Amino acid sequence: MKIFTLLIGLATFGFVLSASATTPQELMKSYEAQSSKASINRGEQFFNAKHGKEWSCATCHENPPNHDAKHVVTGKVIRPMSPNVNSERFVDQAKVEKWFKRNCNDVLGRECTAQEKADVLSWLMTVK
Repeated sequence: MKIFTLLIGLATFGFVLSASATTPQELMKSYEAQSSKASINRGEQFFNAKHGKEWSCATCHENPPNHDAKHVVTGKVIRPMSPNVNSERFVDQAKVEKWFKRNCNDVLGRECTAQEKADVLSWLMTVK
């Protein structure tokens, strides 16, 4: 019985892990389904603009976000944001949501909308 319970637990854990795996394209489509069609131009403008707080996305991620950058406060290295350069970007939905929530709060003082996420991601997918 213990083995059966362990196997069920591992299978469930494996399902949860695989359920959060995605691609940048799938993630963008899920944001578009919650809002409307993404705009590359709006995404680039959003990434580079200050939104009432001191920072823009580009403050830490730089523009273009296709190389390592450093966080302006902590100095921590930030890997490239472009999924064309960094294949680890936007492939784990839980991780993406965690960082969108944290970074949007730093830049906007609130969470990003699905439209804002779709727009930014659509632009990032064009950065080489």
